[in-house]
Amino acid sequence: MEMKGKTALITGATSGIGRISAKELARQGMQLVLPVRDMEKGEALKGEIESENKGARVDVMHCDLASMESIRDFAAAFKKKYKQLHVLLNNAGLWEVKRKLSKDGIEMNFAVNHLAPFLLTNLLLEVIRASAPARIVNVSSTAHKQTRMRFDDLEGNGRWSSLQTYAQGKLANIFFTRELARRLEGSGVTVNALHPGVVRTRLFDKMPGPFRKLFGLFMISPEKGAQTSIYLATSPEVEGVSGEYFIKKKVARTSKHARDMEVARRLWEVSEAYCKR
Repeated sequence: MEMKGKTALITGATSGIGRISAKELARQGMQLVLPVRDMEKGEALKGEIESENKGARVDVMHCDLASMESIRDFAAAFKKKYKQLHVLLNNAGLWEVKRKLSKDGIEMNFAVNHLAPFLLTNLLLEVIRASAPARIVNVSSTAHKQTRMRFDDLEGNGRWSSLQTYAQGKLANIFFTRELARRLEGSGVTVNALHPGVVRTRLFDKMPGPFRKLFGLFMISPEKGAQTSIYLATSPEVEGVSGEYFIKKKVARTSKHARDMEVARRLWEVSEAYCKR
């Protein structure tokens, strides 16, 4: 897919692998739309990208992914300004180590890591379909193998575990990818998920010191971590490939549970109910 002149939307672009992805897509000539919570950081990134790429087009718009109202407001504003969206990179994520609620009263890891990209993608899906060929890329994690979807306690109300809720959100990303790919079959829109690696980003900032040191032994740079996201967003090698999970630019196996399409369909219905609150 020729990237020059196409429109890409990237969440979580002000740091880590999102920042690297944004810079590379701009370098390839794409118009960037960056939904950000901190407008000052967003404008700083815009200035940096424009200074590095003559003629770069970067639109920074406010969006708080911990608020469904903010996501809806952003989507409405986007659709007023843009009639096409060729790449949607759902990159933003967090790992709260203490139980915290979103502005909608939902456990934060589940709200931001799954429900936010679920809602945002569905709100923009009409524009994405109209832009085919188009691509949706969801940043997941190999942490998904550490858990199953616990429909009886998705938010950790009964027993809280930061790892469990983080892993469950990343598992949800894969189920969302597979069910969305099924629904988009034949539309010219592909959707894939990926594990970027254990990347040296702000994701681990809230982890206790000993854990950060342990993870630090395996961490890779954001530049390396962004490569699979960029590959799935732009490479002609994955044209027409949909519903897959990638590691290091190659299709990888998920957990057996993550391949259960009945669970994927059930999660879609549950997610719709959350988003209609």
